[in-house]
Amino acid sequence: MLARVHSCAVLGIDAHPLAVEVDARPGTNKIRMVGLPDTAVKESEDRVCSALRNSGFRFPRGQVVINLAPAAMRKEGSALDLPIAIGMLASSDQLDGNRLRDYLLVGELALDGSIRPVAGALAMALSARDRGLKGILLPEANAEEAGVVQEVAVYPMRSLEDAHAFLAGKVEREPYHTDVAALFNSNHRYIPDINEVKGQGHVKRALTVAAAGGHNMLMCGPPGTGKTMLASRLPGILPDMTFQEALETTQVYSVAGMMGPRKSLIVHRPFRSPHHTATTVSIAGGGHGQPNPGEVSMAHNGVLFLDELPEFNRASLEVLRQPLEDGQVHIRRASYAITFPSRFTLVVAMNPCPCGYLTDPKRACRCSSGDIQRYVNRLSGPLMDRIDIHVDVPALSFEELSDDQPSGESTAEVRRKVQAARERQRARYQGRFHCNAHLDSKSIRKHCIMEPAAKQVLEQAMNALGLSARAYDKILRVARTLADLEEIDTLGENHIGEAVQYRSLKPELPA
Repeated sequence: MLARVHSCAVLGIDAHPLAVEVDARPGTNKIRMVGLPDTAVKESEDRVCSALRNSGFRFPRGQVVINLAPAAMRKEGSALDLPIAIGMLASSDQLDGNRLRDYLLVGELALDGSIRPVAGALAMALSARDRGLKGILLPEANAEEAGVVQEVAVYPMRSLEDAHAFLAGKVEREPYHTDVAALFNSNHRYIPDINEVKGQGHVKRALTVAAAGGHNMLMCGPPGTGKTMLASRLPGILPDMTFQEALETTQVYSVAGMMGPRKSLIVHRPFRSPHHTATTVSIAGGGHGQPNPGEVSMAHNGVLFLDELPEFNRASLEVLRQPLEDGQVHIRRASYAITFPSRFTLVVAMNPCPCGYLTDPKRACRCSSGDIQRYVNRLSGPLMDRIDIHVDVPALSFEELSDDQPSGESTAEVRRKVQAARERQRARYQGRFHCNAHLDSKSIRKHCIMEPAAKQVLEQAMNALGLSARAYDKILRVARTLADLEEIDTLGENHIGEAVQYRSLKPELPA
């Protein structure tokens, strides 16, 4: 008897439709699995066999053919255990298959028949919704995550027996729904306050501009001046995540298997800080077998912080260029081609020289001109051109460090300003762009109208600093953000002047 069960296969961050077809016929006991299964899928035969017997069911006798369709798509992982087991029960007349057409099934089986969690539950629930199915049966541990999708009924299952009883109509269950509103209203996460960082008022101002316009930022200064502390405060002043942004970010973490037990939705902007020994694959994503998202995708809708920037492998830094421009990273290998989302705010930090004390007035630099030049040359011009804001982070004086009063505005106050600037941008662009940092050349000409004096300042800066065409656009985008923070439509001389200052950071070579 032929049985067909709806399931799916995760590729990238999406779950693609997949049908598990099981045909059991009289003959010599033999199982064949076709449809490009990988090792983990092939091993499901042994897991399913033990799970069926330990759950009180009969393993089908005779010739059993399991087809995973479409046959041209490679299947990986253990999420097909449950649909294969249910297909075997239906094909051997131990289950009426009438309800199978209405539900999508995923889950890994333990030898005792219990169902273990799988990666990508959110993408699977979205697949069930998009296919017009009534619901999805999945492991109980994944219910909180899948329950975020309100348009499809989510049925958590503890064991193969539970799934059989439900599909046979012996037991009716209430679908599980996650309280999304409660997740967004919860404030249990500790957010470090930006006014806890001593001094550095101009750097905090630059962080505010970066958050308001989605601009990338470079901080350069001696060790111990607060660069890492300042970068870690950026997620706290960014606007609150929308539901769509939370959904996209959760999908990435879900397929990477990093959601953790009983977690449902990522409602806080991620902050990723990989070590400078990170490989190209760990930054961009990919790898052998099932392609995994890299750091540029794990930071989607959040912040990617690279400390000690020149210490990173040059190839690892160059892979940042495409996601910084497109908001996506395209990975092509011999066996697959995947696109991961990767729209993030890049914040990088570096010392001005190998020893770090070139700009420190109280400590002597031990580096030669050649050492400094080689250090700076580790960073490519095209990558630096894609960083909108360059700011110097100087060493602090004793008076600044010993001041016990909060330094500047609080995180909540800065976030309100950032949120207001983002609202202006959202109203202006009507969904075409996320923020000022993403404006194309045509939109820059339309929305970045300069006063005559401002245009003159920009012309002088271009000639004096020898800036590129990309830098010209970056200056106008940053100036547009500065004007939005002041709720002004036309770019003034002060906006262009401040934006130019954020592009003029250069290493100072010793005499």
